[in-house]
Amino acid sequence: MTVIETAQLNGHDPQAYLADILGRIHGHKINRPDELLPWIWTQLNSANSEVA
Repeated sequence: MTVIETAQLNGHDPQAYLADILGRIHGHKINRPDELLPWIWTQLNSANSEVA
């Protein structure tokens, strides 16, 4: 419940946030967990969409 609420407080669709995080977590570097946090996820998402 905390993850869902935090995603909502940061202006994200919780389902989209969880789907993206769960899809990337397997290959994510163990020493960079902060990149998966909701307040940083916005920046990563917009950076990825600009590259595409």
